[in-house]
Amino acid sequence: MIETIRCKPLQRSRFARIGLAVVFAAGLQGCVEMVVGTAVVGAIAATDRRTLGAQTDDKAIAIKAEARIPSLVGDAGHVNIASFNRKVLLTGEVRDAATKATVEREVGTIQGVEGIFNELQLSDRSNYTARGNDALLTAKVKASFVDARDLSATAIKVVTEQATVYLMGRVTQREGQRAGEVAGGVGGVQKVVKIFEYIDDEELRQIDKRS
Repeated sequence: MIETIRCKPLQRSRFARIGLAVVFAAGLQGCVEMVVGTAVVGAIAATDRRTLGAQTDDKAIAIKAEARIPSLVGDAGHVNIASFNRKVLLTGEVRDAATKATVEREVGTIQGVEGIFNELQLSDRSNYTARGNDALLTAKVKASFVDARDLSATAIKVVTEQATVYLMGRVTQREGQRAGEVAGGVGGVQKVVKIFEYIDDEELRQIDKRS
């Protein structure tokens, strides 16, 4: 189920002070993942609410999709792939409805994919300035989750496209509502779309015992 929250224009968020340092950190995210030690990676995996098998499948799904999609959309568009618990979120821009449907169909053939949320827009390809702004918003939202303290930042995946923030993860109803409120309060966010898999408090306790 997809839930959408439209955000009212806000004054400059206190997270704006993160500034260029956040952009730099976001740009280096892939590099950081390659150089951190196995102990750190293991700690992050342990706090993830997905099973280890689902985490592995999500990485494989994203790699395979990223290899297949460029030949389908060409230079006229760009597609971002986010996979969480074997559910795939497609965001970005494509030239027409036929391409949008083709991308969804191709991703659906990847082994392990259990569902697709196709949020691709029919428009011109976004520029680097817009994507840089999206990266900054993603970093701000993640930082706001940490700052909130009553949310598990590692349980929520954040994807931003054209100032729309998509939230994925395995959360309780309370966490989902709170995450939407926090993300919607970040300056510059125009809309929040929640694509959560909801769990109850007892399931969360069982997950916490395993981690």
